[in-house]
Amino acid sequence: MSPITHFFMGWVVANTVPSLMKRERAFVTLASVVPDIDGLGIIAEKLSQNSSHPLNWWSDYHHLLGHNVGFALLVSVMAAAFGQQKFKVLLLAFLSFHLHLLGDLVGARGPDGDQWPIPYLLPFSNHMQLTWSGQWALNAWPNIVITSALIVTTVVLARARGFSPLEMFSTKADAAFVRALRNRFPLKLAN
Repeated sequence: MSPITHFFMGWVVANTVPSLMKRERAFVTLASVVPDIDGLGIIAEKLSQNSSHPLNWWSDYHHLLGHNVGFALLVSVMAAAFGQQKFKVLLLAFLSFHLHLLGDLVGARGPDGDQWPIPYLLPFSNHMQLTWSGQWALNAWPNIVITSALIVTTVVLARARGFSPLEMFSTKADAAFVRALRNRFPLKLAN
């Protein structure tokens, strides 16, 4: 799945517990995106591809370093360390991270048909490589439907709760977005 899908998935997970604070929601959201940090190796790989010593950091390490239970534990513990509701943040970050892995398992096949197996038990063991023969392509309709549903859910939650994922980047932009949503789709008042 795309980073956008992972981002919205993490934000929706973070909002399953209304009592989470802004910082805690941000860490749970980031736990769903951070497994793809191992994909940044593509920059070094592209820059060095014509050199005498090319760096195959993306080819060799994407879906390896960040897509495993060891990294899930590290990310979850770090998220909890920065939160006030440590146990809730730990569990939600762990869930958010694993939803990323599940999303990649079912919907991240490349255009060439290649699958990246997920070495789930790393760094403890290299014996389990998760793959699914029915994995759909990254740009397949199920990913588009899932992403669309997550965006709609995010908009509904933002309107109802008074904050959106923009809160992680700009308080002003977040307030303007929520205000625009509420002006366009006013909240109904109870009698």
